[in-house]
Amino acid sequence: MTRSGQEYSQSLRDGREIWLDGERVADVTLHPAFRNTAASLAHLYDLAHDSDHTPVLTRDGVHRAFHVPRSYEDLVARRRAHKVWAEAGYGFLGRTPDCMAAAAAGFAAVPGVLAGAYDGSGAALALYRRLAERDLYAAFTLTNPAGAGEDDERTLRVVGEKDGGIVVRGAKMIGTAAVFADEIVVGTIEPLGPGDADRAVTFSVPVATRGLTLVSRASYEGRARSVFDHPLSSRYDENDALLVCDDVFVPWERVLTYRDTDAAFRLWWDTPAFLNFVHQGATRFWTKLEFLTGLAVLLAKANGTYDLPPVTQAVGRLLGRVAQAKAFVLAAEASYTPVDEGRGGVAPGKDISYAQRIMAGELYPQAVQEVKLLAGGGLIQLPASGSELLHPELGPLLRTYLGTPATPADARVKLLKLAWDAVGSEFAGRHEQYERFYHGAPHVYLMQQAWEGGAAGCEQLVRTCLDGYGLTADSTAPAAGAR
Repeated sequence: MTRSGQEYSQSLRDGREIWLDGERVADVTLHPAFRNTAASLAHLYDLAHDSDHTPVLTRDGVHRAFHVPRSYEDLVARRRAHKVWAEAGYGFLGRTPDCMAAAAAGFAAVPGVLAGAYDGSGAALALYRRLAERDLYAAFTLTNPAGAGEDDERTLRVVGEKDGGIVVRGAKMIGTAAVFADEIVVGTIEPLGPGDADRAVTFSVPVATRGLTLVSRASYEGRARSVFDHPLSSRYDENDALLVCDDVFVPWERVLTYRDTDAAFRLWWDTPAFLNFVHQGATRFWTKLEFLTGLAVLLAKANGTYDLPPVTQAVGRLLGRVAQAKAFVLAAEASYTPVDEGRGGVAPGKDISYAQRIMAGELYPQAVQEVKLLAGGGLIQLPASGSELLHPELGPLLRTYLGTPATPADARVKLLKLAWDAVGSEFAGRHEQYERFYHGAPHVYLMQQAWEGGAAGCEQLVRTCLDGYGLTADSTAPAAGAR
């Protein structure tokens, strides 16, 4: 059965080692840098556990993201569940629990991919069952420290074996939402070379595992003045953390790949795991563009410019981008392919899923720029705090000069504060960078698209045209109607 929000919150009080600003965080559900986001994530669990959305979010008492889809209809049902949770965070919570849940379902679809010299198929199925049956939140971290080479001891690697498991040491970066998770999946997603056997390890351990430390980046929630002044960053800052393992013991039953560079790669690319990542991420991205477009519409109406032709055109461009984002999700579902000849169910279409990564990284900064242009200088001249509107002397002054004929000052300031948090704040800057690199660096996914995107079919279409004529007297004669 799914957990309630209260049960999820209680699970975070497990003695995990989280550091922020040189301070060890005793309880993320109470700390001012994390508590509101923890509450937002708890709300997702409540939506699945007992709400009007429960039938969409769950099937047979399990979140739909955990189900291995067997048909097109199953893919659509999973996307509808992703959409409910995406809308609950307005698209700004990226690595919600359904993200890794869908990836784990990808592992379970074809566990035989891991049956090599070290057979990790049992561990993959155990991970899937554990997460699904206990409704656990798994985060993941797959990025090596910047500049880490083959012999760099900073990179997480195996340093020994003990009875019942292995010992790992080193770091991984960008553990998005890791401070809020029950478990963290640690591995690598890029190709590894022959000398990388020590680094070719994938495992999942509880966040509270001894020797595991998470060092948080600056908390935008912690810096927020109030929900009114920072309505997004104060509640939906999922955080990113550096993971450091100091001789962490990992039992064999939690080790998915071990000293096998091919298996570490196949885990993500020869199972539907990554495609499932994209399915969830693309649904969330579509939702986020809907939110930015709604902001643009309200800003234009508040400024009394909505009916001006240039503004109407700008809104049209944004709505066109929303339709593009939606189309990628629907097309990936419609172009589904069987997994392991159908034995592993179905997965979203690979070429469309890979192309979505290109579209999203390029389109999001354009959408942000459009909203900024429509907001104008109003984003700059805002009261330091919404509380000034309640001040006995400043309140009347601000209401005189900050309102418009279309919108009273209080409502306009509230809207502009929301817009700034979405497109202009430090929180917003993180999100723009996040969307650019959500599925990896462009030089990686563009090359992958060239390999997997159907170039041979495009080339053949042109060759068919070329083969349809030759250099003859007839072919060089003027075409009918030509002068």
